[in-house]
Amino acid sequence: MADKSAIEWTDATWNPITGCSIVSPGCTNCYAMKLAGTRLKHIDSRKGLTRDTKAGPVWTGEVRLNRQWLHQPLEWKKPRRIFVCAHGDLFAENVPDEWILDVFTVMAAADHHTYQVLTKRADRMREFLSRRDLLEDIYANWYTFTGKPAEVYSWPLHNVWCGVSAEDQKRADERLPALLATPAKLRFVSAEPLLGSLDIAKYLRPLCDRCPPWEVPCRIGCQHCTRLDWVIVGGESGPDARPMHPAWARSIRDQCAAAGTAFFFKQWGEWAPQIGAVDGWTLDDNPEISRFEHREWEDGRWSEPFWPMWCDWQDGNYDEEQCVSRIGKKRAGRRLDDVEHNAMPEAR
Repeated sequence: MADKSAIEWTDATWNPITGCSIVSPGCTNCYAMKLAGTRLKHIDSRKGLTRDTKAGPVWTGEVRLNRQWLHQPLEWKKPRRIFVCAHGDLFAENVPDEWILDVFTVMAAADHHTYQVLTKRADRMREFLSRRDLLEDIYANWYTFTGKPAEVYSWPLHNVWCGVSAEDQKRADERLPALLATPAKLRFVSAEPLLGSLDIAKYLRPLCDRCPPWEVPCRIGCQHCTRLDWVIVGGESGPDARPMHPAWARSIRDQCAAAGTAFFFKQWGEWAPQIGAVDGWTLDDNPEISRFEHREWEDGRWSEPFWPMWCDWQDGNYDEEQCVSRIGKKRAGRRLDDVEHNAMPEAR
């Protein structure tokens, strides 16, 4: 838990629940998992949540309620955006419903904050938030946390953003329909780490049966349609980071622009394309690039790393757009075609 966060799209992190399990390729290099098994492995909130393997620490599936942190948002007086369970998953398989209810009760009570709930378990989030008795359960739980009568000004909670992670097309098609069926004031997807191309246009502007038939797709601002309100894209960081093809990021940016959807480009990660993406340098004016490893996109996959004198073929037939170089997260930055994308959604 941190009152301030280095994550570009949030202000603070809140970890009332820690621990998780691997469910898809995006989990392989999870930063929270690595921290729980190394630097944080001996503190109470992380102890025993991972096991050591040849590939490094791996989640055991055990989860932990950190009750000492549950009230933290009530103590933060200044409004902020809060990333919920940044070191776990609120809807992980082993998290009891009672813990989730406690978290939602605090979010309802401390409603001067905005909460960003991100999960890979879209079906469970939809089922939990679709319960007919959920608001009654929150009311019943309210006094325990506040000592005051319950007050919820809107339902679904106006200050809770519900999102899913989708690292490739398979995961997007599995999780986004469930997200769009989830009762929420605002819905978003985090395509980080982006491991493949994504076509999400149909999730950005779905049809709405309450809009006039001539308004196709649904008009912006409609209160009844269920579409994505926000898209985050980012490459992977860390020692085992996998590259993100620049065409994947550009495609999602363009899909969002066409639909009028807020687009946030978080980072390139460890790997960056050679030309046209990182402000201030290209191959020609950076002789140091020969020190870094490179990968080429060929036959639908990334090549093995190589270290040429220049990331270029001498015969002049090389396409720079297909080559990425491992230059580190800080140097790679977060500018896409020389533009920093920081759009945030507006609750409807």
